[in-house]
Formats: sequence, C-alpha cells, structure tokens
Amino acid sequence: MAGLPPGDPQLVSMIVSHLKTQGLFDQFRRDCLADVDTKPAYLNLKQRVDNFVSNHLSNHTWSPHLNKNQLRNNIRQLVLQSGMLEQGVDRIVAQVVDPKINHIFRPQVERVVREFLSPGSCSEEPLAPLPPAKQKARERIKEGELLCSLCVFVLE
Repeated sequence: MAGLPPGDPQLVSMIVSHLKTQGLFDQFRRDCLADVDTKPAYLNLKQRVDNFVSNHLSNHTWSPHLNKNQLRNNIRQLVLQSGMLEQGVDRIVAQVVDPKINHIFRPQVERVVREFLSPGSCSEEPLAPLPPAKQKARERIKEGELLCSLCVFVLE
C-alpha cells in the first residue's frame, strides 16, 4: 500500500474492500432500501411493470396445463428487453442515492479512508483542500467508484 499512488486501481480496490469489511456498503444499502418504496420513481416503475405484466397476462388464458415457469421467464425477458427497468432504476438512484452522497456517504467514506491510509492518526477534520484541478479529479474518481459500488450493492 505504501508505494501505490493515489488513484492506482490496486489501491482503490484495497480501499473498497476495506469499506466493505467495515460494513459501510451494507449500511448504505440499508439506508437506501429504507427510502426506496416511498419515492415517486419507485412507485412509478412498480406501476409500469405491474401494468406491463397485467397486459401481457390478459393475452393468455389460464389452464391447469399452463407452464407458469416458462410464462414467468418470458415476462421477465420482455420486461428486461423493454428498457423500462434501466430508466426506472436510473430515476430511483437519482432520488434515493444522489441526495445522500455528499451529506451522508462521503463523510463516512472519507473517515474510513483516512483511517485506512493512516491507522491511528485519524482526525475528524476534513482532508486538506487540493488545487481545483486535482480536487475535481479526486471527486470524479471517488464518486465514480462509490456510485458504481453503491449501485451494485443497493440493487442486489
């Protein structure tokens, strides 16, 4: 770890693994999932999927010989192919995750990263300001890594 430069993929991977072992991603997932079902994007997506499934099922006649597993898999594929999930999930992330990034997630991530990089010398003070170009680069790296990881864990 000592010789790895900031932004090195191996260092980023080690930090993400450390964040996971600290339970931070699980906490973020719980926080986000607690809010999901109250957001308009989720309710809208749920209604759209319910309507899509109802319309599809209205074209089928039930019989005891109907292969429910095959019908279920067919509907699942049609929903995935429709693209409504991708759009809906993007809106859900915008409503649930985005508002929490700067005020809730970032301070906790920064604290754990400081502890990881300098064990025993962690202070609650924010990191020293960087020049604007380096700050933007650091934010893009952190937000990209964090958001990708968060999305994966929140939506699992």
